[in-house]
Amino acid sequence: MKKYLKFFLYGFIYIILILIFAVMFIVTTRAEIVKPNNQIEPYQVVKIQLKSLKNNDNPFKNAGIEQTWEFAHPNNKKFTGPLEKFKIMLNGESYKMLLNHLDHSITEVKITDFKAAYEVTVLDQGKNYYKFRWIVEKYDLDGPLKDCWLTTGVSPPVSLGSSI
Repeated sequence: MKKYLKFFLYGFIYIILILIFAVMFIVTTRAEIVKPNNQIEPYQVVKIQLKSLKNNDNPFKNAGIEQTWEFAHPNNKKFTGPLEKFKIMLNGESYKMLLNHLDHSITEVKITDFKAAYEVTVLDQGKNYYKFRWIVEKYDLDGPLKDCWLTTGVSPPVSLGSSI
């Protein structure tokens, strides 16, 4: 009987240690940022970006902004600056309503083989609606981004008023 109790106790301690290490690993691991690839359709690019911005600080601070940056077209990145400048821009007055917003909708406006335009409506935390024009284009130069859909522009917001 002592032998079984001893094995049970060792087994129990072993399982507890595994659970502790698993929790520590999960807590310290950053979620993977989705990288552009030519299998992701233009609508999905906008959806990935908006979903990330909706949960901007999950699983780490500004994770949504970093995810959005991944799908920014290189020409767009020239205007928005490096990632740190992009974070400042999105936290500024013009685009802060995108961060941690409550809800959004995406409506296709026009799509061709190389360019797609969407009307995006966002409900911010203050229960105000804003409309954006979101443009994505297929990258046509050689390299790892070839044939990937990337954001080339997001219009300034147009206020649609309060939901109340």
